[in-house]
Amino acid sequence: MYIVGIDIAKRFHEAAIIDSSGKVVVKRIRFANSHDGFLKLMTAVRKLDAPAEFGMEATGHYWLPLYAHLRQDGQIVHVINPLQSDALRSMFIRQTKNDIQDALIVAEVIRFGRYCETQVAPENIVALRELCRQRFFVVDTASDFKRKIIALLDQTFPEYEKLFSDTFGKSSVELLANYSTPEEMLSVDTQILADLLSKASRGRFGLDKANQIQQTARNSFGIVLASSSFALIIRQYLEQLKSLESSIAAFDSEIARLMDNFDTKLETITGVGKTLAAVIFSEIGGDIKKFSSVPKLVAYAGLYPKSRQSGESKTDGHMSKRGSPYLRRAVWLAANVAAFKDPAISAFYQKKRAEGKNHLTAIGHVCHKILAIIFAVLRDNKPYVPASTS
Repeated sequence: MYIVGIDIAKRFHEAAIIDSSGKVVVKRIRFANSHDGFLKLMTAVRKLDAPAEFGMEATGHYWLPLYAHLRQDGQIVHVINPLQSDALRSMFIRQTKNDIQDALIVAEVIRFGRYCETQVAPENIVALRELCRQRFFVVDTASDFKRKIIALLDQTFPEYEKLFSDTFGKSSVELLANYSTPEEMLSVDTQILADLLSKASRGRFGLDKANQIQQTARNSFGIVLASSSFALIIRQYLEQLKSLESSIAAFDSEIARLMDNFDTKLETITGVGKTLAAVIFSEIGGDIKKFSSVPKLVAYAGLYPKSRQSGESKTDGHMSKRGSPYLRRAVWLAANVAAFKDPAISAFYQKKRAEGKNHLTAIGHVCHKILAIIFAVLRDNKPYVPASTS
């Protein structure tokens, strides 16, 4: 039996082959992350004329194409967390780190057999997970554009924030898309402005609002230099924001469609809607049995404090933040809702606050409780029923 350790990179991978005793059989095979590169690797392995197993680290997303082709070829492939190979590397006096050494260390990890294999989720779970992750990215990008627009308005029209309860509500966005600076708002006839507002707000705003806007614009303390440039930037950012919001809606629709194929009961948990349920379910990999206990799930979410111990002294630091940042974010968002909407969880949150914990620390404790509920709901496939506080 031979073991092929592979160090993953973006364009070229490095492989090394050892036998069951640890003897290096082939020290280096450099091959491209391509079809031809795959054929080069398999040609070298088949020359050994003996069974082989493959090992690689779950490095970013670059390992997935090679993994898929190896599995399609009928090979046995082990995917390990890079932390496990790091642990073995630390045992060497000379902690060399290069592509060849890394490939050999991966092979040794597989040979020793002391590793926890990264499970590759089924295709439908992978599809759901990618949609959820990209949705987070688009949401964050949209938030960045909103911050940029507000920063521009703070310079050109600092009084604008008092005109609408939501700067990015439909009426406000329609106004800014057509008249982006105080000068432009003053240049248009009041009745035309009133008609635009009336249509955008479905009759909620009209002539009075138009007069208020123009009066505020007339007395604005905003800068007047290069106002046409500022206006163009604001309108372009609004166009980008509109496109991003359309993308979010498309993601939400497809996420909801895919989630309809799973009966998870996660949406019964306070603070967990369709989208957060999809994030939680897909990041867990669709199978809660991978986690033998709640603490294992907490660790996977990276929501446990890092501990340092020396002699009799032990201190807990910040959250570890290892594991899935997407699962951690989803649980954190749900916890911030449940802490104030779920009677039992709210009582738990208030108890932590009464113990002297600040808001963020108390929410961290709520996150642990939410993960325990998620674990139970997925394990038992039963809806969450909020506990009574009476």
